Amino acid sequence: MDETPDRPFLDKLEEGPWPSFVSDLKELARTRPAVEQLLDQLERSYRDRWNYWTGTVLNLRGYGGGILARWSDLRGDYPELAQFHTIRVIAPPGYVYSTDALRELCDVSEEHSAGILQLHGMTGDVLLLGSDNDSTHAAGEALMEKGWDIGGSGGGMRTLSSCIGPARCEMACYDTLGLTKFLTDTFINELHRPEFPYKFKFKASGCANDCAGSMMRSDMPLMGTWRDDIRVDQEEVARFVERHGEQYVIDNVITRCPTRCISLIGAGITIHDDDCVHCMHCINVMHRALRPGDDRGLSILIGGKRTLKIGDMFSSMLVPFMEMRTDSDRAELVALVRRVWEFWTEHALEHERVGEFIDRISMASFLDGVGLDADPRMVREPRTNSYIKFEEYATPRMLGEPAKEPGIVDREEPGPEGAGEGVVSRDA
Repeated sequence: MDETPDRPFLDKLEEGPWPSFVSDLKELARTRPAVEQLLDQLERSYRDRWNYWTGTVLNLRGYGGGILARWSDLRGDYPELAQFHTIRVIAPPGYVYSTDALRELCDVSEEHSAGILQLHGMTGDVLLLGSDNDSTHAAGEALMEKGWDIGGSGGGMRTLSSCIGPARCEMACYDTLGLTKFLTDTFINELHRPEFPYKFKFKASGCANDCAGSMMRSDMPLMGTWRDDIRVDQEEVARFVERHGEQYVIDNVITRCPTRCISLIGAGITIHDDDCVHCMHCINVMHRALRPGDDRGLSILIGGKRTLKIGDMFSSMLVPFMEMRTDSDRAELVALVRRVWEFWTEHALEHERVGEFIDRISMASFLDGVGLDADPRMVREPRTNSYIKFEEYATPRMLGEPAKEPGIVDREEPGPEGAGEGVVSRDA
């Protein structure tokens, strides 16, 4: 009988009360030699504090992205990891699966890859791990025959994700599932044929609770909101006050309102809706007594992203309110998206997310470029983030250099010889 491999770092990950992916991989390794070697390399990575994976490009026939091709730098020691690719698959809106659909994914994964499924990382995709060059193409064909589609990667639109929306949540202010499907179908070429400076992500959340994590993890968050007054059921308010007490309401609703727009008067409440920012906190606490208004739609934000070059970035307001009920509303959104893409792809630097692009050229220049008027609700602050890597990027501002309108890159009009790739001012 073979001795139990010595993997102290991975063994540590099995301790504690929570389920461990290591335990699952050890079980799978009984019948999958590649997974056994995967565990060995992972142990070595933890020990050496080094990533031993190298990436390359592998395209399925007819697709320009969606496959993360990886091989091991230690493939001499672990030959089963010489090709250990990841296939991204577009998940259904709201991650609503039938049992048959999940079985289809499992069957494809077990037949054509290592039998490892990841549901769902920051990409929003379903990930099939562990295929080689040949089986990746076979898996792609099998997925497409069953009606699945390959997800996004590289410099293009990425796979959309959304909250459960009106399928199960009464707080949803628009149809997140329907809009996610519509945008995916409309922009599918931008997903399969990456042609942008860098990635571009949509995430759709039905209200300000932002269950899709769109504010800080997508380039264009689509956040549900409403324009009229919060609906108040004073009888339910009275029952809530009777059940929990006035002090509880004061401590957990009144004093936690960011704009102090709620007052408790006896067993009833008064809301000064002109000051309400629709943060959803009071509704979350008193969800029977308070509801979003009837005039519902979405806010369109711009520029969110996770840490890379200049750190985490929250989104900025782009369009405070847009109805999303008719085909005309959707056409208006599509037109705005195309204007954003056109201006960004024409003037952005390589590997520059749209939020970084706006930070470099200023919001005023961006609004001018996409044809939108400035609005007082386009609030920039608070944006200070402890993870921003200032370096030389921010040094002139910190030393008090006078503000000036920055240059933007115009790919159609190269700059003077020796000046780099066409950096011109907006007045050029």
